[in-house]
Amino acid sequence: MRAALYARVSTNGHGQDPEMQLRELREYCQRRGWDIAGEHVDLGISGAKEKRPELDRLLAEAHRRRFDAVVVWKFDRFARSVSHLLRALETFQTLGIEFVSLTEGVDTSTPMGKMVFTVLGAVAELERSLIVERVKAGLRNARAKGKKLGQPRRVLDASRINALRAQGVGWRSIAKQLGVGVGTLYRGTPGRSKTREKVFGTQ
Repeated sequence: MRAALYARVSTNGHGQDPEMQLRELREYCQRRGWDIAGEHVDLGISGAKEKRPELDRLLAEAHRRRFDAVVVWKFDRFARSVSHLLRALETFQTLGIEFVSLTEGVDTSTPMGKMVFTVLGAVAELERSLIVERVKAGLRNARAKGKKLGQPRRVLDASRINALRAQGVGWRSIAKQLGVGVGTLYRGTPGRSKTREKVFGTQ
């Protein structure tokens, strides 16, 4: 089994040393007889950041099947949220790559680890459903109070449009000046026709 190790510290120095994480991860792999395919360390990077160079590199190498397992010291060293963790685990599962979080004792190659993954997925699905229901309830409440939803309808100045057209200004330029799309300009201009539609699309 080839294992990729991942460690992260949010502050480089000041008592934070990724070597502590890596030492325990190496010992774990040694106990299980796993070969270490690579070590990925993000230094001085907050867990909330979207981009982490070494984590991105690890995920890219996962797609190339450079290893069979990913071993981390703790969930929060690896993922910035439960949803991010689940997306990564789903990717690893699809690729046939196991995931081990050392301090939480989670190992997806074991029945217990698979159960934890299933529970996490169910919790995330419940969270998504609750968010959707709250949004729908908010919209229903707004409608019941007579609030109009969506963007307000743009009222176009027909006289200005006619004046610009008289000066030879093209439809795209007029739309840009009025801050609307060409389609909005077309729909809001009287006397539409297939011929004019063609003109709108080309000028």
